[in-house]
Amino acid sequence: MTSDEGTPSGTPRVVVVGGGFAGFQAARSLARRMGDAVEIVLVSPTNYFLYLPLLPEVAAGILEPRRISVALAAALPACVRHAPGEVDELDLEGHRIGWLDPEGVHHETTFDRLVIAAGSVHKVLPVPGVTEYAQGFRGVPEALYLRDHLIRQVELAAMCDDPEEREARLTVVVVGGGYTGTEVTAQGFLFTKELAASRGLTEVPRWVLVSRGDVLSGLDEHLGRNADRVLRERGVDVRTQEQVEEATGDGVRLSSSGEHIPTRTLLWCVGVRPDPLIDDLGVEVEQGRIVADTHLRVPGHPHVFACGDAAAVPDRARPGEYTAMTAQHAERQGRLAGRNVAASLGHGRMRAYKHRDLGFVVDLGGFDAAANPLGVKLTGTPAHVVARGYHLMSMPGNRVRTAVDWLMEALLPRQTAQLGLVRSPAVPLDSASPEVPQHGLGFPHGSSPGPSDQSSRETFPGRSGGSAEAASPEGSVEGTSPATGAR
Repeated sequence: MTSDEGTPSGTPRVVVVGGGFAGFQAARSLARRMGDAVEIVLVSPTNYFLYLPLLPEVAAGILEPRRISVALAAALPACVRHAPGEVDELDLEGHRIGWLDPEGVHHETTFDRLVIAAGSVHKVLPVPGVTEYAQGFRGVPEALYLRDHLIRQVELAAMCDDPEEREARLTVVVVGGGYTGTEVTAQGFLFTKELAASRGLTEVPRWVLVSRGDVLSGLDEHLGRNADRVLRERGVDVRTQEQVEEATGDGVRLSSSGEHIPTRTLLWCVGVRPDPLIDDLGVEVEQGRIVADTHLRVPGHPHVFACGDAAAVPDRARPGEYTAMTAQHAERQGRLAGRNVAASLGHGRMRAYKHRDLGFVVDLGGFDAAANPLGVKLTGTPAHVVARGYHLMSMPGNRVRTAVDWLMEALLPRQTAQLGLVRSPAVPLDSASPEVPQHGLGFPHGSSPGPSDQSSRETFPGRSGGSAEAASPEGSVEGTSPATGAR
């Protein structure tokens, strides 16, 4: 399909799948280069860009969720149209895409160029009991649920006369010593410690960090060593070279020691895998990621680009390897994808992806942090200042509101009201869309159509000469996870 087969004016249509770091930057980069010369449609379940690195501070009661949720309409140029929904149909050869909106209506449109930036979801290992009893941490619903859950467990422990039950409620097991697991443990420990004291408990909540490798393994040794030290000095029980063998309703059993740890809170942070949307595309994949060339094009499909966690992009700094699934790569690849899509439409020249690590920051709560900006090793308050400065610069909006929340956190006690807005059935670990609540509280996920027009719609008419053939979404039991989902 050529670009002049699009809208009446011949404007090419570019569809971006996913509104995370890669998708957001791709849409913004393309819009800045082409403006009204292109029609950009961004398909994602939420109408905001989520700044994931600060999600642990939402769970710890430091930041309000809207601080790290930047509205797409406010942050992207007006030529970008947001289509709320989860992709459930993608035909690369036919240049056609379909998605299910929040009210269960199926929409379809065609495209001249496609950017797949679907992101990632929880990586669930075949450990007995994990999907039933573990809690993930990838989206706002999960952060809100975890915050309420921690408050509830502390308050129930304060009213409990059974010492064994009280100990279990005050114990949190976090599996995974990567970025998410480390920062959630660091922030959560301080939160529950303050919370327990405010509820009259003399016991300090116990946090156990279980990691099959060292803390922050794979990053600069300076970051892992200092994070490990800070956690241990606070009293966190750090178990490296260890794994969970089984999860039950009353605790977890570790594989190496065979120890059973009674707990009511199991947090699963072992890593991520590419969005399952990729599974049925019929393209070459590497460990579940779409294989792309250095220009982010998908081999055999010159009109399709892939970037971020969903893409296996050659790492020119490490020949023979692919870039890691990090926010830095996703953001940079997104910007390049926008540039190269514009070049494919006659605006500018394509460039190959190359990168240089600028360093990493790890916020450990309080005034503790570790950072290595441009190779400079920092710890304590200097690292804390650098970490927060980096986050403020990286956020596409809400900087003043975030800074005010940080100031209020330093001056006032944290708010500990338990709102109960998100319950455990709404945040299953094996969800393909952790950014939205499940079980009928968010997207219908293919539920049976209602009395209104729950039929397939040609969302952007004029593209194929008529409206799409009506087709109801496939029926499913309310509460089941969707088969696919786009980030």
